[in-house]
Amino acid sequence: MESHRLPFLLVSHLVNIRYLTGFSGSAGLLLFGPRTVILWVDPRYTLQAQEQAAGVEVIEEKGGILKAAASWLRKNGVREASFEASNLTFAHYEHIRKEAGDAVRLTPAGDLIEELRAVKDEGEVEAIRGAGRVTADVFTELLPHIRAGVIEQDLAAEIEYQMRKKGAEGVAFETIVASGVRSAFPHARPSSKPLQECELVIFDLGAILTGYAADMTRTVFLGEPSRRIRSLYSAVLNAQRQAIRSVQDSTPTGAVDSAARRSLAKHQLARYFTHSTGHGVGLEIHERPRLGKGETACLKSGSVVTVEPGIYLEGVGGIRIEDTVLVGSEDVEILTPASKQDWIIS
Repeated sequence: MESHRLPFLLVSHLVNIRYLTGFSGSAGLLLFGPRTVILWVDPRYTLQAQEQAAGVEVIEEKGGILKAAASWLRKNGVREASFEASNLTFAHYEHIRKEAGDAVRLTPAGDLIEELRAVKDEGEVEAIRGAGRVTADVFTELLPHIRAGVIEQDLAAEIEYQMRKKGAEGVAFETIVASGVRSAFPHARPSSKPLQECELVIFDLGAILTGYAADMTRTVFLGEPSRRIRSLYSAVLNAQRQAIRSVQDSTPTGAVDSAARRSLAKHQLARYFTHSTGHGVGLEIHERPRLGKGETACLKSGSVVTVEPGIYLEGVGGIRIEDTVLVGSEDVEILTPASKQDWIIS
């Protein structure tokens, strides 16, 4: 804040509030300033905030937390306060502006907290590592139950149930199970379609552990795959390997994307890769950095990202292979260690 000359910062994004204070409630507003850290909550969250947000002044507000924060700014003679422009709605901005009065100048701040969140500390990494283990274990234990006749929705429900049994506090996103031609939809939702012999099935899953997420995709084939399907799977797997090899400290994120695309291009498959190669993972399933075409931000030791090349062929199906990866100073660690070799379900 000092380097950006921000005297006060209003934090409204609940994920950022959790990152900074530990408070995980669904409503709250945080103010950072010189010798000032205040968290306004409504009566539902007073006790929770006092327990979770150690060292923070917690103020219970029954008349609206936006109004309370604006009144505090006005009464304490604050001349300027910044806000999270990417997260504060215009309606809420107008509410604060009117309550604070003309004496308080409200200015948009950059994504300072998101930049901090892009590099994880040891505690965060351990939480994601745990989430990755749960995710990988659940999928590995599911493999014997993947067979023709099983409904996509049933498999998705079983995945989410088993994650809970293994200690996950929830799922990072709606589990994807997409089979046959539906596997060509990158973000297909599980349907009532039964799995059938001789088709591809994509599983995209992730657990949350102590607030932090993991993200993993595996593709399997029911029956004996043709030479073409084997070739397609091998091409995607090799593209992921090449991309993971390029994941290093100080590497531009766009270079990771380029590595995957170059590998697929050798097999004339790059045009079937329709999304970015990856994204950051942490308290949110999609956060900084983005591993996409033309991105210039550099990876840093401590960043946790996904590497997920995929190809999607209309009328045939899709193949995507994804892992959550920790960037180290010299090497990478795969945080979702489920096998990618056991993809043929016979």
